[in-house]
Amino acid sequence: MHWLWVIIIGFIVGVIAKFIRGGRDSVGFIVTIIIGIVGSILATWVGERVGWWPATGFVHFIASIVGAIILLAIYHVLFKPSASS
Repeated sequence: MHWLWVIIIGFIVGVIAKFIRGGRDSVGFIVTIIIGIVGSILATWVGERVGWWPATGFVHFIASIVGAIILLAIYHVLFKPSASS
């Protein structure tokens, strides 16, 4: 059941990050979930190690969105769609 929640929250975080980032986006459903999950994991891990927040809380959700936005930006820099004319 834990992994189902990870996937659902990862998808929600990924969709919110795509919405906030704006612009035309060709990232698919699976990549959105993966970016949301990885962004969430990284933001939580970094925040807890640095001591910015405790082990649980709403701040994790906000940090997850910020982490996913950063990963989306990195993804678009690395995998830019080629311009076709």
